[in-house]
Amino acid sequence: MPWNSRNYPDSMKNLPKQTREKAIEIANALLDEQYEEGRAIAIATAQAEKWADDGGPAAEEYLLQKKDDKWAIGKEDSKRASYTFHTKADAVKKARELAREKNASVKVYKEDGSQETAIN
Repeated sequence: MPWNSRNYPDSMKNLPKQTREKAIEIANALLDEQYEEGRAIAIATAQAEKWADDGGPAAEEYLLQKKDDKWAIGKEDSKRASYTFHTKADAVKKARELAREKNASVKVYKEDGSQETAIN
């Protein structure tokens, strides 16, 4: 039975979303080639993790910076913020989620506009 984003092997549940989607894609292709299910899962998981370690999809780049009286997170080439927060701590928390879930990098700036760090 082919897997999808709602129905996939339990062993893939802790993979990051994009890595899991890649593992599902690979596993389904291996099943089509008549691989045994357990072997397809193991190979697909290993290959998807390697794919993610090698950079996976092109990483999105975001900026976290002070805009007026709020902390804003937006794509580096965008004019509008994707997210705004009253506190920097809340913005950093969201930035970490973006880095993990979207394989994104976030450049974090201080209130004075100088770059503080990056989250990958």
